[in-house]
Amino acid sequence: MTIQEAAQRSGLSAHTLRYYERIGLIHSVGRDGNGHRDYVEGDLQWLEFLTRLRTTGMPIADMCRYAELRRMGAHTADERRVMLELHRERVRSRIDELTQDLKVLDYKIDTYKGQA
Repeated sequence: MTIQEAAQRSGLSAHTLRYYERIGLIHSVGRDGNGHRDYVEGDLQWLEFLTRLRTTGMPIADMCRYAELRRMGAHTADERRVMLELHRERVRSRIDELTQDLKVLDYKIDTYKGQA
């Protein structure tokens, strides 16, 4: 599929797809007979995973390291697992912080409701 189709299906812009390829997050995107990028389903699955990492706050540098380890093969599985476990802990910590922030907002909203 073309870069436009991949962008539409992934929810990422064509610019972002090119950027991800340039920094090594996407590796070895195929090319068609005219030299245009030719994405396959596996690329979209990888993009979905990258999007989840980014949405949950993983720094681009960590994502690049993870992608590099993935390209290196199965012998890096333990290191990739550790990276994801550490990231999961950061996500859980952020969820806890947001939960506390939400409680403060709820309290303040309730205060305003009491004044009405």
